[in-house]
Amino acid sequence: MSERMSPIVELTKARFREFLREPGAVFWSFGFPIVLALALGVAFRNQTPRPPLVGLLEGSPAWLVKALEGEDTRVDTIVVAAADVSSALRKGAVDLVVEAPDAESARVVYRYDPTREIGRLARLAADATLQEASGRQDVMASEDVRVEAAGERYVDFLFPGIVGMNLMTSSIWGIGYSIVLSRKRRQLKRLAATPMRRWQLLLSIFLSRLVFLAVEVLAILGFGSLVFGVAIVGSPLALAVIAFFGTASFAAIALTVAARVESVEAANGWLNFVTLPMWMLSGTFFSYERFPELVQPAIRLLPLTALNDALRAVINDGEALWAVGPQIAVMATWAVVCFTWASRRFRWQ
Repeated sequence: MSERMSPIVELTKARFREFLREPGAVFWSFGFPIVLALALGVAFRNQTPRPPLVGLLEGSPAWLVKALEGEDTRVDTIVVAAADVSSALRKGAVDLVVEAPDAESARVVYRYDPTREIGRLARLAADATLQEASGRQDVMASEDVRVEAAGERYVDFLFPGIVGMNLMTSSIWGIGYSIVLSRKRRQLKRLAATPMRRWQLLLSIFLSRLVFLAVEVLAILGFGSLVFGVAIVGSPLALAVIAFFGTASFAAIALTVAARVESVEAANGWLNFVTLPMWMLSGTFFSYERFPELVQPAIRLLPLTALNDALRAVINDGEALWAVGPQIAVMATWAVVCFTWASRRFRWQ
């Protein structure tokens, strides 16, 4: 047993030292995710959304201007020339344009793009303001209840996605690219002359990723907690188990990609081919439920989707580990299948 473990221990130490000697690798693994989290957290922090911006034509009747610029209005207004209406709507300079074809009668025309959500909201807000100014009274009483609880903000949705994204990129690129580069430099060819076996090399590469796993997760979540008040509702142990399986799946995918690739250029293409679809589909920055229901089952089988869903279930909802069993099963399947394939197909040179 000691003879089998000795190469793994020494190779893991070597990978660890190699990583620490590269300041750029340290920054992209730990510094960049925090910078990205800060930028996105500031951009999407809790704040009152701006009112829809409504364009009024030059020379609009006084009653229309007074109604939309009153104290109780739900919109902001700006004057738009008749010749610039189409351009203003196309460029998003205004969300809605209100016209009064007959200056004497209380009749208006709304011009907006119905495919833009802000355009539809602007139409509803402007119409409600004008209807009330014209004397409309609501026949049903209503009450507003504002919900701003922790865990229900966009920033709470965002940070687990950033953790998952960082585990994916640092694992796939950090492992896959370095193996291909070592093969190109003929470093792997030298290792092939030793008694070490393929699986020992691959396992040592995976173990070296686990050394930094806790630091990466704690750095991002700790930053989110201190700066934006992101709370971890669930068990830290469950979070650690989920992060382990996520890293295992991505490391195995990286080993699969790099098992036989010889050139750095080909590695760049294959690694982008693997990571970009998950970036777009797996719900890192927005829910994948926006995609058609037909493709959602396939999206849920992606390892990053499973990781993001499991992280959010534990961090935001406080779910127990058994509740995310299906997601763990998806990640474990990717890890076992890809590692087995890579260990059999791995080429030293």
